[in-house]
Amino acid sequence: MKGIILAGGTGSRLHPITQATSKQLLPVYDKPMIYYPLSVLMLAGITEILLISTPEDLPSFRRLLGAGEQFGLNIEYALQYQPNGLAEAFVIGRRFVGDSPVALILGDNLFHGPGFSGVLEQAKSDLDGCVLFGYRVKDAHRYGVAEVDAAGNLLSLEEKPARPRSDRAVTGLYFYDNDVLDIAASLKPSARGELEITDVNRRYLQQHRARMVDLGRGFAWLDTGTHDSLLEAGQFVRVIEDRTGVRIACVEEIALRMGYIDAAHCHALGEKLAKSSYGEYVMSVAESMSVAP
Repeated sequence: MKGIILAGGTGSRLHPITQATSKQLLPVYDKPMIYYPLSVLMLAGITEILLISTPEDLPSFRRLLGAGEQFGLNIEYALQYQPNGLAEAFVIGRRFVGDSPVALILGDNLFHGPGFSGVLEQAKSDLDGCVLFGYRVKDAHRYGVAEVDAAGNLLSLEEKPARPRSDRAVTGLYFYDNDVLDIAASLKPSARGELEITDVNRRYLQQHRARMVDLGRGFAWLDTGTHDSLLEAGQFVRVIEDRTGVRIACVEEIALRMGYIDAAHCHALGEKLAKSSYGEYVMSVAESMSVAP
């Protein structure tokens, strides 16, 4: 499976702070926002990743992440000139995806929960069509909402319904088989002129090949699209890290634990950041792993 991170858009709800930089490069406590979706793909065992962003912001992502080899990854880049909808990622990324299944994650979504890597690996192995990831919310009318049966098969999808049929919001993480490329290419733009991801998911629903994995109790899903939600995400990460002593979305640690890099390489990455507590943490993880039995 290959992965796509969609990190385009103007971040207009975060103006004026996003008038000078990409929203996905803003800090969420101790690391750039883009580390959070990147870490999810890494936890899913995905090492070939396409990052899609704007002509103005793409050079900054290249400076931060390069080709990904420092994390044992292969990161490529592509341009989205206008925010023409989430499903355009599959039109832009068609050559990159090739004949593989693909995961799409939005660049401003944060996921955290126990055993998440196992959840992702199971969803990959069970993939037959599309897999969405659902999260129970109080204000479902603000989201895309999925209704599912007892086995997790999708029964209906609604976009910001006035009277939601369920409390399961569709998060910004999606797994698809290779058919998604042709489905996205065949879509007609919506009234807003966008290729809608909900239309992609409805195609799979009509084929009875859409299911949802419920991110249950103990999981957190946050997006960071407003000033308040950005602050809340940073506070959440700070509290969890302070209480547990474990860094969320530390891509160097994930690369080490997933076997993408070795302990010596991880330690060298930490040394480059040694003046920060983040760099000290990376070095300490590498040291503990190098002496582990």
